[in-house]
Amino acid sequence: MAPFSVDERKNPAPSRREHELSKVIRESLEPVVLTDLYPRTVIDLFVEILQSDGGSRCAGITGASLALADAGIPMRELVAACAIGKIEGKLALDLSDSEDKYGEADLPVAYVPNANLVTLLQMDGELTTEEFNKGLEMAVEACKTIHTMQREALKKKFREIKESVIEKEETEVVA
Repeated sequence: MAPFSVDERKNPAPSRREHELSKVIRESLEPVVLTDLYPRTVIDLFVEILQSDGGSRCAGITGASLALADAGIPMRELVAACAIGKIEGKLALDLSDSEDKYGEADLPVAYVPNANLVTLLQMDGELTTEEFNKGLEMAVEACKTIHTMQREALKKKFREIKESVIEKEETEVVA
């Protein structure tokens, strides 16, 4: 996280929280990256948080998954993540920093839709069994929506590249 990413300027050295975020992001993505295609190889992934107002781990997982796919790293599927929280007795999606700090519970979830696989499930605070089940259902549905947006973003990028290549080839043929 950048020193200026939080309200109070932080030490630029990685903190305990940043080590945890790194571990959580890695463990959320490992099930989908086809690492066996790259023996004796390291895939380095850097997530730089420029402004943190809650949801850093979920945004990091979602963005990192998209970045790996964009870089051409073979993956089984994209991973999408979001968090559910409990604020004043009600469940809510995508908490802000203050809602997370002063809320009653936080439930980040990373999900692989086509495999129906949860790759991250953490919880801070207290939820009843009913609230947990409802929150998990809300998170999974939100992750499916995010997953659709990830796929559309990739398709759009590669469609634009394809169109520019075709346009360039047509221009060269005419010239």
